[in-house]
Amino acid sequence: MYSSALMAFLHHAAAFTLVGALAVEVALFKPPLSLTQAYRLLRTDMIFGVSAGVLLVVGLLRVTYFEKGPGYYWHDVFFLIKFGAFLVAALISIYPTVTFLSWNRVLKTGVARRCRSARCVTCVCV
Repeated sequence: MYSSALMAFLHHAAAFTLVGALAVEVALFKPPLSLTQAYRLLRTDMIFGVSAGVLLVVGLLRVTYFEKGPGYYWHDVFFLIKFGAFLVAALISIYPTVTFLSWNRVLKTGVARRCRSARCVTCVCV
C-alpha cells in the first residue's frame, strides 16, 4: 500500500528536480563563464543526470510493478508519446553533458580555456 505511494513520490520528486536543474543550467550558462560558474554548471548537470536516471528507473518500476501494469501503459498512446519525448530529450542532453565533463580536467588545474571566437559556446571563458 505504501510502496505505491512512495514510488509516486520518488517519481514526482525526480521530475521536479529535473525541471529545476534544467532551469538552473539555463540560468548559469551565460558565456563568458567564470571558474565558479563552470563548477556550478558541472554540479547542476550531475544533478540533472541523476534525477533523469531516477525518473526513468522509478517510472519503469511503476509501469512494471505498480499502478495499472505494463499491459495498460504500453498500449496507451499518450504514455508512449510522453516516454518517447523523454527519450528524445535524454538523447539531446548527451552532447552538453559530454561537453561539460570535458571541462573537468581543465577546471582542476584552475585555469580556464579562452574562447577563440564569439561563436564558441563549449569552452570555459574567464
